[in-house]
Amino acid sequence: MDIINENSIVDLKFHLKWKSREAVHSDCYNGTGMNMWRDWMPEKLRNSLIGRSPGDQINMTFSSGEFLDDFSNKKHFKIKSRQFNQETDNNSIIKPQKGRFYPKGLLQGVTGIFKANKEPFRCVDINNGFIDVDFNKPLAGYNLELKASIGNVKEKISDKGGESIDWVSLLTTGPGMQARWQKSSTDFFSDSPFMRQDETPDNIFYQKPRFVHHLDDKAREMVRNIHALSLKDDMKILDLMSSWVTHLPENIRPKKVSGLGMNEAELKKNPDLDDYIVHDLNLDPVLPYDSESFDAVICTGSIEYLIHPFEVFKEAARVLRPQGRFIVTFSNRWFPPKAVRIWEQLHEFERMGLAAEYFLGIEDFENLHTYSIRGLPRPVSDKYFSQLFYSDPVYGVWAHKKG
Repeated sequence: MDIINENSIVDLKFHLKWKSREAVHSDCYNGTGMNMWRDWMPEKLRNSLIGRSPGDQINMTFSSGEFLDDFSNKKHFKIKSRQFNQETDNNSIIKPQKGRFYPKGLLQGVTGIFKANKEPFRCVDINNGFIDVDFNKPLAGYNLELKASIGNVKEKISDKGGESIDWVSLLTTGPGMQARWQKSSTDFFSDSPFMRQDETPDNIFYQKPRFVHHLDDKAREMVRNIHALSLKDDMKILDLMSSWVTHLPENIRPKKVSGLGMNEAELKKNPDLDDYIVHDLNLDPVLPYDSESFDAVICTGSIEYLIHPFEVFKEAARVLRPQGRFIVTFSNRWFPPKAVRIWEQLHEFERMGLAAEYFLGIEDFENLHTYSIRGLPRPVSDKYFSQLFYSDPVYGVWAHKKG
């Protein structure tokens, strides 16, 4: 059995858990080939790995400032509104909005900032010709729980230079952006957020069936794993914005699965559906089901197309039984002509924040959770394997109906 030492190369699956005021957050990263001698990681983690073997699991907690730099008031300051360059290289206009993240390269006249800088900063507030900005890392100020599951362990053959990987940066780039700034809701909803490139009726766009998978095999497995946290035997489940595949865990036996989608040929081919209804939520957000008739509602890779999200989430709450769960999952792939404007403007982790605001905005849900998983290898059989090494990232947001 391989034992980790200072010369080991280690595969680790990281699970970072933290809490904001409004939700519990879990962010996972699959780390491959960690060089124990050369790569950067907290000494607390490095020391805990020494002497461990494949299959072992490490659980540790980090107080604010122990895993990454603590929140600093020096990185929270005001700039003049004219220092935010609203015109981008492609001549589009970006207007700063409260709570949102933007690349630092948009700023002018700020010490140490250059145009190509893509690192995000947060626009905290806008008032009287000034913008309140936060340059802290999005996770700064949070207490963190870290679980590390050990995979393959091998001895490195040699070390003849090469780059050092910062595993803390990989793990924490993105997480934190899905949370609100303190108690303030994020302004995702100014400046016509639900406009689309293609405003022709959706029934025309979706009239031709598409019997293709929009996520790779590994990503679809991750979606099923998220559903497995909530879906149980004998449940009545609604697959909202359904298609020819419903991402159900293989080991559950629902009492009934209903599908609501846009294309009858796709719904008819779905083997998991007991019944289906063709219905355009953008034309009529009212769900054609009785109140409290489902134990769970799932929506996979589709909320980016909703132009009436609050109405749809309100309806999802109505058709759920008390304590039923509404589970939303998505990735970074979509049909650009029909995705709403705000979706395309956001960082991937901010999109979880947008989905969270849909839940928080109607006040019918509680126990909000967000979840992300990145860094998994793309299956060799996938058609994009030669172009993309990593599997599609998967993001989830879910909550219980109150009651």
